Amino acid sequence: MKLFHFSEEPDIQIFEPRTIYDQTDAKVWTIDEYHAPHYYFPRDCPRVCLWPKDDTSDMDNERFFGMSKARRIIAIETGWYERVNKGSIYRYTFDAADFEVEEENAGYYVSRRPLIPMEVERIDDLITAILNEGIELRITPSLQPLREQILKSTVNFSMIRMRNARQD
Repeated sequence: MKLFHFSEEPDIQIFEPRTIYDQTDAKVWTIDEYHAPHYYFPRDCPRVCLWPKDDTSDMDNERFFGMSKARRIIAIETGWYERVNKGSIYRYTFDAADFEVEEENAGYYVSRRPLIPMEVERIDDLITAILNEGIELRITPSLQPLREQILKSTVNFSMIRMRNARQD
């Protein structure tokens, strides 16, 4: 299994563990292959990712996925569309043997020691990369209504950089 770290920086030679938010121990963060498309965005872009799980109710399956053949949806705000459309990111690849699971549902893996990536690849057409994964990309003026509905639902979700979302 390969793990990935996404960055807008093209030339990171070594990944040093660092602390984020209110954590006390420093870590190198990576994401598994399934969840990797959730990071095909500029770093600060707020987004909501959702997909069904085994016990997602029929009502929630219909409500969130009923009008689509996609089994995963990512929504971003209209104000971020141009940055996503014109942006590029770098996907750094790591050997999974150097990491341990941090949060399986979200696909997060961590290491507490410095690591050198196996390779780096530039991804230029982010929208096409997302769509090629079979993901439905939704563009909406605000993520807040979707956020509120998801929090009351039975679907799997990941809400990333929501502090940058519109607060209406």
